[in-house]
Amino acid sequence: MSQQKRVLMVVTNCDRIDDTHPTGIWFEEFAIPYMEFQSNGFEVTVASPNGGVAPLDPRSTETEEASNWTEAQEVLQHTKALASLEAADFDAIFLPGGHGTMFDLPESAELQKLLSTFARTNKVIAAVCHGPAGFVGAKLADGKPLVAGKTITGFTNEEERAVELDQLMPFLLETKLRELGGQFVVQPNWSDHIEQDGNLITGQNPQSSKSAAQAVVSALNPVSTSVS
Repeated sequence: MSQQKRVLMVVTNCDRIDDTHPTGIWFEEFAIPYMEFQSNGFEVTVASPNGGVAPLDPRSTETEEASNWTEAQEVLQHTKALASLEAADFDAIFLPGGHGTMFDLPESAELQKLLSTFARTNKVIAAVCHGPAGFVGAKLADGKPLVAGKTITGFTNEEERAVELDQLMPFLLETKLRELGGQFVVQPNWSDHIEQDGNLITGQNPQSSKSAAQAVVSALNPVSTSVS
């Protein structure tokens, strides 16, 4: 019997863009992958830069589906601090999005260290929507950016403009990842769209959450069928 797979999900601690724009995790980008990993028998650890409570973007909790994600909401009250974790203890890392990620994940030295180690040891690295903001600053052993030369996607400039938050971001994610050498692939706004380049898996937006998680499941269990 194969050993239980272990997935580290890294979320933001940032709860505010500015005084009039609360933010945090976009709930479905965490809850849907969390449940997908759980349903496939994975051991899931949830962490954040500071540990403790990880905030949800209030706009993302106003759906009927969100009211059913009680377990996912509970685990976000008690996240582990990234500094307390080692890459060797996990088979994959998954970064959900939400605008909060744009502010603290790129600044996390602990996350950059974990991502560099995951890349060096050829483990699965995945992110959805704004989650790839966590890749900014992460480097390979040769000093090149983690995303350099990689086919990737994430929340697009056009989607950022559509939600009218482009002027409030510290950078535009698509632009930044292109500047770092990523081969950024864009599909129409709100398309269910993922890219996989080796063990690097990225999803464009909230609609891509389940597809990104299923790609992680397939990468860790190549012969298994993901539970719907």
